[in-house]
This record gives sequence, C-alpha cells and structure tokens, in this order.
Amino acid sequence: MEEKILVVEDDPSILTGLEDALCAEGYEVSTARDGVEAMEIYRQQGPSLILLDIMIPGKSGYDVCREIRRRDARTPILMLTAKGEEVDKVVGLELGADDYIVKPFGVAELLARIRAALRRAQSRAEPGEGGEEDAGSAPGPRFLELGDLRIDLKTFRGGRGGAGARPGGEIAFSKREISLLSYFRRRPGEVVERATLLAEVWGVRYQGTTRTLDQHIAKLRRKIEADPSHPRHILTVHGAGYRFCP
Repeated sequence: MEEKILVVEDDPSILTGLEDALCAEGYEVSTARDGVEAMEIYRQQGPSLILLDIMIPGKSGYDVCREIRRRDARTPILMLTAKGEEVDKVVGLELGADDYIVKPFGVAELLARIRAALRRAQSRAEPGEGGEEDAGSAPGPRFLELGDLRIDLKTFRGGRGGAGARPGGEIAFSKREISLLSYFRRRPGEVVERATLLAEVWGVRYQGTTRTLDQHIAKLRRKIEADPSHPRHILTVHGAGYRFCP
C-alpha cells in the first residue's frame, strides 16, 4: 500500500520540489500551504507521515504539531525550518516532533529520514506474539509496571492503583516518553550513555545537544516517580548517563 505523505510548506518552489521528489519515490503526496489547510487535510486523509514547515501562515508549524499530538501520538512529524538555533529544535521536539530538518537539505538525506521515521512508526504499530509489541527493537510486554503505576505502552496511557496509591487520574505519555521507557525496559540496571539514548530514540542523525534528552527525562520523572526530586526508577549516573531500575 502506498504511504501517504502530507507536505506543509508555503514556499511554492520548495513545495513543488518536495512533491516531485516524493512522488518519484512512489509516495502518495498531499500538499498544504498554511496551518489551517494542513489540519483539514490531516483530518480528511490521515497521512502516514507529515513534513511540516514551522513558519507557515494561519497556524504555525508548532501549533499544527501541538494540535495533532493531542489526538494522535503515532503519525511521524518531521519539522522543516530555515532556523538552526537549538532552542527551536528543543521546542519542536518537546511538542512531539519525530525529527527536525534544517533548510537547505539534500533530497537523499530527507528521503532517508522519511524512510527511517516510517519504519519506526510501522514497528510500533505491529503487535508481537502473545499480546506483545515491537518497541523499535526486541519485543516486550505491552504493560510496564513501576510500583503502583501501570503503563500501557501501546495506548500511551498510565494509571495508578492499589493500596496506598496516591490520588490522580489517567496519565498521558508522549510518543518520545514511551520510546524512552521501552528502550530503558530492555536494559534494566545498565548505565546508558546520553549519546546512546539520543542515537537510539531520536535517531542517529540528530544534531542537537543532550539538553533535550535531560528535559525529557525530567518530564518523565514527574509522571512516573513518587518523588521526582529523589527518583527511584530513572537514576542519573553523573558523567555517564542514566540507569533504569524497574
């Protein structure tokens, strides 16, 4: 089945070039020139992947990414921008973007990133045997239990229960947070370097700093730790990285 890609770009020449390159690779392509049109096409067509320029009229790429992630944690979003400042990368990744591509970029690099993002999305969508799913490498249990917290790695939802559980309703996790937990789950007790986590979870071509990772870990701790200031499950190993203690 043809993969559907939605390209959101307000520069006509770039939009035409991207459409031609993707069609030549066999993708089915839809295009939008502003954020409002992008959301309409997304709702109507349900694309397999979204190439999303940040500086677009109507709604910015950040707003479109945020709105999509409220209802859809799985569709890959690759953000396109002429900006190269680290702060912009952090904002895009915090909103749930899967990758960040700075203009100008080569077509070969873009196609490689698209293929990688689609493969990751497909691996997350395919269930494994016995109710398990592939989390990007080896399959594992669908649920992860940390104390009184039970996390469904397929629906990206968690909840607390049992005697003495602290109050609170359903906890929503981002796709990136689930990817981190899935990676940690396969390596209990190991010290994992920051560079390794960035390469495995963000992708080997990620060019940002480890600050992005540390921010995601801090957010994840607020969701899974009884006392985030004294974590029990994701421990910092100074000068190295992190250790996961389920």
